[in-house]
Amino acid sequence: MRIAIVAESFLPLMNGVTHSILRVLEHLEEQGHEVLVIAPSTLDTKDTAVPEAVHGALVYRLPSVALAGYTNVRVAMGGVYRVKRILADYAPDVVHLASPFVLGWRAVQAAHQLGIPTVAIYQTEVPSYAARYGVPFLENWAWNRVENIHLLATRTLVPSTFALNQLRGRGIPRVDMWRRGVDTARFSPGKRDGGWRASVAPGGQRIIGYVGRLAIEKQVEDLAALARVPHAKLVIVGDGPQRAALEEALPDAVFTGFLGGEELARAVASFDLFVHPGEFETFCQTIQEAMASGVPVVATGRGGPLDLVENSRTGWLYQPGDLAGLRAHVMDLIGDDAKRRAFAAAAHASVQDRTWPALSAELVRHYRSVITGDPVVEPATTHRRLDTKSGATL
Repeated sequence: MRIAIVAESFLPLMNGVTHSILRVLEHLEEQGHEVLVIAPSTLDTKDTAVPEAVHGALVYRLPSVALAGYTNVRVAMGGVYRVKRILADYAPDVVHLASPFVLGWRAVQAAHQLGIPTVAIYQTEVPSYAARYGVPFLENWAWNRVENIHLLATRTLVPSTFALNQLRGRGIPRVDMWRRGVDTARFSPGKRDGGWRASVAPGGQRIIGYVGRLAIEKQVEDLAALARVPHAKLVIVGDGPQRAALEEALPDAVFTGFLGGEELARAVASFDLFVHPGEFETFCQTIQEAMASGVPVVATGRGGPLDLVENSRTGWLYQPGDLAGLRAHVMDLIGDDAKRRAFAAAAHASVQDRTWPALSAELVRHYRSVITGDPVVEPATTHRRLDTKSGATL
């Protein structure tokens, strides 16, 4: 197939969207498909420091401007006609819209006008960010944009039960589930490193870790509720516009900055407990990576974590906003080595079938399905959703 992937963000910016695209590109290259990635430039003109091809895919950069307050996030410029011309010249069999919002809105219109089927990946709950960024009046406008994109798309794929219900509840048709894979070779308990642990917790404390962007929507400041947990050290892995404010709010935490590759795998495996306070995760890939590393999880009971964390088995979910509950669950696992080891073993076992090759092959079946008009695609894996209050499987 010839596939055009239209990405709201791409290299060198690493986030959940970029990570998913890279894993998909690896699979498409192995299978011999031709791919064009259309993405914002990293500078006002084409950035020559960024490779023109990634995993065999050509990368077409559109001029962009920096997002206010988050300079390494770029917003592509230009109108529908420009994207339509690129797609017409490339003539793909299908267009993959990666977390569409600005560039993706132009691309879905362009593809629709050209009669090219589209697969839209709902991956970022952009409308809910509005209140967190102090512009709640934009939330309805943002939801209108999301709805218009997915109403026009041939098929929408979502990563979690929460996202599936969210979009169907807003009247979006043709919505199916497509999970995310995890690299269980890279993220493994075997990467645990005593030297790294001693470097961040020289007193031999248990390590409570967070991995992710240091941005408002991640609610990392909620981790202040974990101040002075006995015999524990909070370690924050990641970078972003909130770093300085968070270093002030969490003076006892260790901030490592951005880590990638084997450095990240080593850090995650060296945690004793993984925490994620964000309420707007449609999936939360870092939770899967922690579980693959044999680390139990405490996360908010909203969004993607509902499908990933099984209460009282692989971790704990707490009600959004209940920071006392967050602290209590952390104390429960940090203070009980036997329970934490049992949770860790269950967490590791729970993700072993969620490989990127299986999930990428499922995505290709979705591509073929929208091209041929066949509505049925068998999922690669089965996940359970849990009630956050009772822990019962739904």
